[in-house]
Amino acid sequence: MELLHGTCAGLDVHKTTVVACVRRVVGSKVETEVRTFATTTAGLIGLGEWLSAAGVTCACMEATGVYWKPVWHILSDEAFELFLVNAAHVKNVPGRKTDVADATWLAELTAHGLVKPSFVPPRAVDDLRTLMRTRKQLVRERTANVQRIHKTLETANIKLDAVIADIIGQSGRAMLEGLIAGVTDPVQLAGLGSRRLKATPTELAAALQGRVTEHHRFMLRLHLDHIEAIDKAIASIDARAGATLDPFRVAAELIETTHGIGRLAARAIIGEIGIDMSRFKTAGHLLSWAGMVPRNDESAGKRRSTRLRHGGTWLKTLLVQCAWAAVRKKGTYLSAQFHQIAARRGAKRAIMAVAGSILTAIHTMLQTGETYRDLGAETLYKRTLENQTRRLTKRLAELGYEVQVTPIQRPEPMAVSF
Repeated sequence: MELLHGTCAGLDVHKTTVVACVRRVVGSKVETEVRTFATTTAGLIGLGEWLSAAGVTCACMEATGVYWKPVWHILSDEAFELFLVNAAHVKNVPGRKTDVADATWLAELTAHGLVKPSFVPPRAVDDLRTLMRTRKQLVRERTANVQRIHKTLETANIKLDAVIADIIGQSGRAMLEGLIAGVTDPVQLAGLGSRRLKATPTELAAALQGRVTEHHRFMLRLHLDHIEAIDKAIASIDARAGATLDPFRVAAELIETTHGIGRLAARAIIGEIGIDMSRFKTAGHLLSWAGMVPRNDESAGKRRSTRLRHGGTWLKTLLVQCAWAAVRKKGTYLSAQFHQIAARRGAKRAIMAVAGSILTAIHTMLQTGETYRDLGAETLYKRTLENQTRRLTKRLAELGYEVQVTPIQRPEPMAVSF
């Protein structure tokens, strides 16, 4: 087997310790040396000095939870190359798992170039990624608290959510504050709402008539305070993300030109993939990394499964949300693509195809610096028509017919109907 790294290292990372194995080739022999270091800053600095003194040119470690991050941040300052790999891709033979064996196995794979490095974003991109992921988690938590308010109101037989779309909007919150303050008159509570509400005062009063106890008031106060705290945290994240976005502002504005992508989505996408597309040679490489292509599952010449690959949870769900927003805009290429695929293979596969098209466009824009240009629904129709014509002509030729295709002028509406 070809040897790519004469002196390399494998690191088995844990919460409190790192087991390091240095593998070197001396003449025709292979020598290994294993040491254990603490994951404190002093311990990791000592690890880096030991690896550098040993002449290591490449070190490899598994992505173990968040424990790899401090190791990466400190060792990345050293002169040797650092690899982060997926633990599922470097499993050893079952029954041979120890910390020393894992470190030795990683060093062996690295020496022969049998590891596939994972994408580790630069520090600025990683900071933006952390902010946007935290923001999404806070939004989910806020939604959960709103649902708890719905549940509390339902147990008190208050049907406010049946007449108001947003119970924590301006009018809804005013009524909730009235309930918490001890107001029991439904008419008085209904008068706290805005006159622009679609529900009439009579409907509001009927919905606000219930059996509210002190326990209900306590729970409503608790959930509202929690929502207000989350709103403040989200506002702080937005301000921080705006400052962190300065190096990527041009790229974010470029991505925002894509259908279905707004300001927050553009920031989150940059936080996931960065702006340097040299890491992904083609758009297909980026799609594969994001887990948006079918996995390879073939045996005896038959495809056993076409399910999507696992991984890319944050980016994949974000792009699907953007895709649903994009297909609502009629007369666009993405909308036509969705309806054409959905008619044959269902909405789920169609929306994933649209999400893949959006990510492909983003890859191209970040590479070329060009803004998004929609191809139009007619482009997809013409492409489909050409493919069908070529396939049917080939089939007739196989049956022994000589075919001459003469196009006719079709009505304009036919060009955009699917």
